[in-house]
Amino acid sequence: MSTRDDLDGPDAAGVAPGPEGALGDGSLKRALSLPLTNYYLVIASAGLLVALGALMVLSSSSVYAAVNQGDPYYFFVRQIVWLGVGIPVTIWISRRGEEFLKLAGWLLLGGVVVAEALVLFTPLGTPRAGISNKGNRNWLYIGGQSIQPSEFAKLALILWAAGVLANRTRTLNEPKRLFMPFLLGFGLVLALVLLGGDLGTSIIIAIIMLSLLWFAGAPVWTLLGMVAVGAAGVAAMIVSRPTRLQRVEAYLSGSATVGSSEQPLNAIYALATGGWWGVGLGASRAKWGGLYDGALNDYVFAVLGEELGLLGTLTVIGLFLVLGVAGLRIALNSDRPFWRLASAATTAWLMAQACMNIAMAMKLLPVVGVPLPFISYGGSALLADLVAVGVLLAAARHEPAARQALKSSGRTAAPVRISTVIDRKG
Repeated sequence: MSTRDDLDGPDAAGVAPGPEGALGDGSLKRALSLPLTNYYLVIASAGLLVALGALMVLSSSSVYAAVNQGDPYYFFVRQIVWLGVGIPVTIWISRRGEEFLKLAGWLLLGGVVVAEALVLFTPLGTPRAGISNKGNRNWLYIGGQSIQPSEFAKLALILWAAGVLANRTRTLNEPKRLFMPFLLGFGLVLALVLLGGDLGTSIIIAIIMLSLLWFAGAPVWTLLGMVAVGAAGVAAMIVSRPTRLQRVEAYLSGSATVGSSEQPLNAIYALATGGWWGVGLGASRAKWGGLYDGALNDYVFAVLGEELGLLGTLTVIGLFLVLGVAGLRIALNSDRPFWRLASAATTAWLMAQACMNIAMAMKLLPVVGVPLPFISYGGSALLADLVAVGVLLAAARHEPAARQALKSSGRTAAPVRISTVIDRKG
């Protein structure tokens, strides 16, 4: 039997071709019930978001890049390079099995902790002259390049914690046994990220932790207690830094003082200027002034709305909804605890981050500095997002119906070991 692990044929869906096929009758319900529907929904939605993101990085960063780097394509080229690295990694991750990803979670978590320590306690976390880190210390500067370890912390915690909780579902009612090592691991990473001043990433990590516990079946009192502790922590972080407090006060009052809510108001103006159809790709005026240094990351959604209009913003929101629904379907269909937890937490991460970024651009939330997945500029964030897609694809391939469809078509959900093939032939 063939041991190839690709999904490049229509028969991978486990449905015979022909006019009587499930797709031939035009039934959306039948189409959504196909074994690999979630797999292809993730590919399609994430792929379109990545393509749109590349266009928006080119457009939104051109003015800032021309002024500060002398090359309007500077940030676009860097984003494409990261994309070139990320896509093969996504494909490779999508073909890995449960045991590999569990081990990868431990290794990646260890690497993140070491990297965060280097950022906080060594000169490698100090930017070279001319680079502003906006008061945060979250980047590792090596050889003229910068990496943000906290972006990979999200993925590391998901894979690591999914593996831990998959073996500890019976101890969720016992705080002491739950504390070691689940809460200890999350607490360590959260402490390091908070020491670096990254409130936005800390909130996302907390959401990931809650989603893992929810899907693992933790008691409601445990979740409510963590929400209360998290809310108190966020309040303390806001009060501890004047710039954060200023942003919250400006958000609540609606004022437009420089350095507080000037950019959020300009983001609203940009969205309003776009109207129904937008002013045209590349024609944004906000990126020349009002959103000058935020157009390529925190406020890329506002630039997108200005240039592509309401149609463009609704398209982006629709694609995120498709990705979120597909991720949730994968989690609900999974019969293995690890895949259920990993896919649920990954979906929660991407959806929560998208909602927060869009809400900030629409002045529905104070600015906390989280990128829009797949669309904002940032190599570390883009690579982490693409690997997250790989995890969702791997989980989709391990759904019971998908495994059966792949098996019946002569393929497998995960790579087959050479020793297994030899044993079968023997």
